[in-house]
Amino acid sequence: MLKAVFVEQTGDPSVLVYKNHEISKPSSGEVLISHTAIGLNFIDTYFRSGLYPAPSLPFIPGNEAAGIVEEVGAEVTNFKVGDRIAYAGPLGSYAHKRTIDASKIVKIPDSISDEIAASVMLKGMTARYLVKESYAIQAGDNVLYHAAAGGVGQIFTQWAKYLGATVIGTVGSDKKAEIARSLGCDHVINYQTEDFVQRVADITNNVGVEAVYDSVGKDSFPTSLDCLRLRGTWISFGQSSGPLPDFNLSILSQKGSLRCTRPSLFHYIETPERLAENARDLFEVIAAGHVKISSPTVYALADAKQAHEDLENRKTTGSVILKP
Repeated sequence: MLKAVFVEQTGDPSVLVYKNHEISKPSSGEVLISHTAIGLNFIDTYFRSGLYPAPSLPFIPGNEAAGIVEEVGAEVTNFKVGDRIAYAGPLGSYAHKRTIDASKIVKIPDSISDEIAASVMLKGMTARYLVKESYAIQAGDNVLYHAAAGGVGQIFTQWAKYLGATVIGTVGSDKKAEIARSLGCDHVINYQTEDFVQRVADITNNVGVEAVYDSVGKDSFPTSLDCLRLRGTWISFGQSSGPLPDFNLSILSQKGSLRCTRPSLFHYIETPERLAENARDLFEVIAAGHVKISSPTVYALADAKQAHEDLENRKTTGSVILKP
């Protein structure tokens, strides 16, 4: 019997229910996928808790996975039965199988395993828009990345280094500091024991960094702004510590005519062409060895509740996948 994880009411990880799930045949423009690996991300916890509203209740969480095409609907011409594919969005990946619009998937190159693809689609394409579009990193730039040992942080650090940046990363433990250094982070700051604003000032000779990449949210605001140079860019793309408080935009002027952006991956992969471009860039830097991906931590899909608890309690490092 096919199974899936459902959220029937929002709340803590205990609301995740693993139960039987029926699958319909693919409609026109859709494919039926048998999942081989499912990505786990902080955004999954946001939907589960209700911080991000799901389209309806109940729903199947999860925005990323890899698998094999089992059946194609009418008018699908770019994919065939047996193709290895991956995707990031829409909701519904915490399941043995699913149907999905063929415009939302990409083929996995032979050089990339299903486990790696499932663990990097969302995080890797997020890193891609961070380094190339939210603020286009140039050789010689100084940038600050919060949570440098996390899933996106590990990819971002390597990609930013490849582009020639000096990367300053914050972490929450000595163990995570070792991980960040091993990936090439030039300066690692343990925010539990050090004042990261002062450390950034010391590292940059009081100039500040060109960009701050912040997925932490409440706990790193407004101090992140104090790390930026004049006309620097603050990229707030997550809120693992809680949502940002309301603030007056004049603070950006007061702190140096700063720029800010609140991006979301799904606005960077909104067309099949944009999706293909993002995925191609990601797979190319991995295949070339510029970005090395560690084997992800694996939980059974049936243990999604435990996986969410460990992720939110910061017991995981790097990527995590669920295996059907």
